[in-house]
Amino acid sequence: MKKLVILLTFLTVTPILAQQEVVKSVDEVVKAVNDTTRTNGWTKKGKISFLFNQSSFDNWVTGGENNISGNLGINYDFNYKSEDWSWDNKIIASYGLVRTKNSEFEKKTDDRLEFNSLAGKRAGGYWYYSAFVNFQTQFSKGYVYDTDANGKEIRTEYTDFFSPAYLTFGPGLMWKKTDNFKFNLAPISSKITFVTEELREQYAGVNYFGVDEGKTMRYELGFYASGYYKFNLFENVSAENILSLYSNYLEDPQNVDLDYQLNLVMTINKFLSTNLIVQTVYDDNAFRGLQIRQVFGLGVNYNF
Repeated sequence: MKKLVILLTFLTVTPILAQQEVVKSVDEVVKAVNDTTRTNGWTKKGKISFLFNQSSFDNWVTGGENNISGNLGINYDFNYKSEDWSWDNKIIASYGLVRTKNSEFEKKTDDRLEFNSLAGKRAGGYWYYSAFVNFQTQFSKGYVYDTDANGKEIRTEYTDFFSPAYLTFGPGLMWKKTDNFKFNLAPISSKITFVTEELREQYAGVNYFGVDEGKTMRYELGFYASGYYKFNLFENVSAENILSLYSNYLEDPQNVDLDYQLNLVMTINKFLSTNLIVQTVYDDNAFRGLQIRQVFGLGVNYNF
């Protein structure tokens, strides 16, 4: 947990330190965060991006393996605002594959489907009485790769759509200054983990995402906290930070689940950008250690 706290502190402090070096003045950044000019009613915006990477080697004596990969991502927001109500919704979906010359299989580089909904009624100032829903799963099968006695690559199915899937919800209090700067605290939240019966049976005798043998669901009651902060590092460089924390009152509350994502977009023009995605996850029911995902590449974007 000490390493986890150090990492979380680093991820939180780094954007703040970097922000001090931007071309824009601090006053301009603060003004952007404090901008509350959004009109009442519905606001909808989204982005579809395709990241492409390719490497090719021919008589390259220092070594290398031909590969090609692509990642398709969707980030869509549809939010409602009135004098006393706020309702923010976000859909994040991404899927990526890589194909290498010497591998028997195409392998996933990304696979994510997430929906977030956060509704609030103004309590006073920037505070709201709130309720939230978070749902996460993946699109397709995930595998564990190994080699057989002959050195041939083999794979074993480990995950699939809705295995696992996570549903978290509960009431709380939200502090919201703008759509780009907010956090939510929910001290009585339910978290349900779903798995398929087939995979739970296949992995009998091992910890399969914390779900007991013979069951397809695990229930937790705990404290949930989330935060969202998006700002411009430079004129054409934006940083989107998404953080969620969960502590299960019913079992090992000191083992706090962490999910942090940084989306860094360096805009070249209306359709092209360089995108960096870094996601860090800690969930001891899935894996006793840090999970880190990083995707970097040239993106072709379409805004809608």
